[in-house]
Amino acid sequence: MKTLLIVYHSQSGASAGLARELWRGAREEGSVDVRVMRAWDCGTLDVLEAHGLALVAPENAGALGGGMKDFLDRVFYPAIDRQLVLPYALVISAGNDGRNARAQVQRMVSGIPFTEATPPLICRGEVSEGHRRECRELGQALAAGLEMGIF
Repeated sequence: MKTLLIVYHSQSGASAGLARELWRGAREEGSVDVRVMRAWDCGTLDVLEAHGLALVAPENAGALGGGMKDFLDRVFYPAIDRQLVLPYALVISAGNDGRNARAQVQRMVSGIPFTEATPPLICRGEVSEGHRRECRELGQALAAGLEMGIF
């Protein structure tokens, strides 16, 4: 069975809620093991056990939230050393426009290299029902893609 690892960093609860919606969507597929972990609690061994990765992070003051930056810093060199290539999706909860946070993540993960399974999803402003629906759909698509071997 393939594993989708959802890693999130959240201070206000917005990114945690979006991660929960990803999890709900991915669980609809049923044949993929879905794990959800806070960025502070996740490490290289967790990433090594995954077949796909979803990153959910806030934009804070126009930049990537510190917890996600810390996670990516911690797994960067160990993932390179193990020649780990994983498909990933990115969700940004943005109070601003999210572009800088997106660029920071893309720059970091391209060096591992993780490959972009889907275009980044930037949820601007307060989390809405539309954002939650998009996250559920993204979670379901990631799980289906892993199950079918697309990613």
